Amino acid sequence: MRALEVVFAGGWAAFWLYWLVAAFSMKRGRLPWSRELRIRAVIVVVAILLIRLGAFRSGGLNTDPWRAGLGLVLFALGLGFAVWARRHIGRNWGTPMTQKDEPELVTSGPYRLVRHPIYSGILLAAIATAMALNWAWLTAVALAGIFFIYSAVVEERYLTEKFPDTYPTYKHSTKMLIPFVV
Repeated sequence: MRALEVVFAGGWAAFWLYWLVAAFSMKRGRLPWSRELRIRAVIVVVAILLIRLGAFRSGGLNTDPWRAGLGLVLFALGLGFAVWARRHIGRNWGTPMTQKDEPELVTSGPYRLVRHPIYSGILLAAIATAMALNWAWLTAVALAGIFFIYSAVVEERYLTEKFPDTYPTYKHSTKMLIPFVV
């Protein structure tokens, strides 16, 4: 089972390394920290409390090879979807809730399937990691999900403001995170 942990750790490390390198090609923008700092502070406090209460220590590693295999497949699909979305949005990408100078509305590629495919892909990969290794990690996934949903709502308000003629139609025709569902 140690090999499985190494595969997941290596996959996440490669993904985040790519993410950091790709960040150098984004457009200039600003992040309204004062308003968004509250949600980040709440998530950090909850995470610290959960760690102190031992939420991530229970259960041990998964020993079911089918669950591990399915987790690996979903992990690869999730990270692949997030990378596809990142590459497709190009220089318009930014950290959550960033407001870009001269933004462009991207509705093609993975953005035809969901409005926030990067969030969708990262959440799928995180759920798959928990599935393959230890269900206790779903607590961390839930915290990330809360942050991503909050970020998506803030971003959608901004996009509705910037693209009042096109964004409402796009929003009505495309789901937020899960194709054909949510």
